[in-house]
Amino acid sequence: MEETIIPVTEQKQYPQTPKHIFILSGQSNMAGRGGVHHHHWDGVVPLDSQPHASIIRLSAKLHWEPAREPLHHDIDVRKACGVGPGMSFANAVKDHLGGGGECLGLVPCAVGGTAIKEWERGQHLYDNMLKRSKESVEKTKGEIKALLWYQGESDTPSYHTAEAYKENMERLIHNVREDLGLPSLPIIQVAIASGDERYMEKVREAQLGIDLPNVICVDAKGLALKEDNLHLTTEAQVKLGHMLADAFLTHFNAPPSQSSPCSAPKTG
Repeated sequence: MEETIIPVTEQKQYPQTPKHIFILSGQSNMAGRGGVHHHHWDGVVPLDSQPHASIIRLSAKLHWEPAREPLHHDIDVRKACGVGPGMSFANAVKDHLGGGGECLGLVPCAVGGTAIKEWERGQHLYDNMLKRSKESVEKTKGEIKALLWYQGESDTPSYHTAEAYKENMERLIHNVREDLGLPSLPIIQVAIASGDERYMEKVREAQLGIDLPNVICVDAKGLALKEDNLHLTTEAQVKLGHMLADAFLTHFNAPPSQSSPCSAPKTG
């Protein structure tokens, strides 16, 4: 089920800038804890999450580079990162974008242990996500195709935060779209599969109940959890990536067009 990762130096050539861009945000299950045990990642990368020459990521230093697990290693730096849904998602959609074979860019922004209020406009996490999202299209011909959002576990311990979740999430969607100048930006959120049992269902109800244009919810309930009963296993993360890909391709992917080569950065 696994393959050895080909070292970056052995890859023939990576595209310089992406044509199709996806923002990955939320908390730890988006950042990825698959394969993390006792604060260390086991290094196992499933076949569906292997790197590919057409998939790149925006680093913490705002440089495009080859994408590989763990995608959030320099973003969610307070905890060990492992396999998340991003790479299996990217591998599943890459051949269906445009004419196929075009550059796909991932912009990791997720940070573990964060509540929805920490993603309000003006807060560091929100502002950094916005900065990274804008940078991803700066001096490129790329287009942000969707925001993939997996967050909510940190809002389950309190009735107040669970009760306010729907309003806060809807505000986040509005703010991101407004600040990026993309009023119809597709949002694919994940309904949580874990958290404090007292109010987990209330947060899930809020997530599943959001009824806004171009907002889709993928339900993670039932996916396998690690022994901590909070984070998805590596296998579950791979499956979630496919679920997110199916949602995007079903609801948001435009018909194929003429493929064009990967573009170099603009100058001047």
